[in-house]
Amino acid sequence: MASITIRNLDEQLKARLRMEAARHGHSMEEEVRIILRGALSQPEKGGLGSRIRERFAEAGGVELEVPSRSDKPRLPDLD
Repeated sequence: MASITIRNLDEQLKARLRMEAARHGHSMEEEVRIILRGALSQPEKGGLGSRIRERFAEAGGVELEVPSRSDKPRLPDLD
């Protein structure tokens, strides 16, 4: 098993973590493991484009009209 050290943890955050751990009957270490496991077990929401769109959705957007294709696709010239 790997271990990590978290430096510069805010005292208020540490106190809240200690309280949550006590409320759940866990050690602080176990509480952190549970929090990390829960946060990282959720599947990502879509790909990069979807995440960018979600982040900037509040700013509004522009709907673009996609022109229909009038020409048939050409075969590539492989010579």
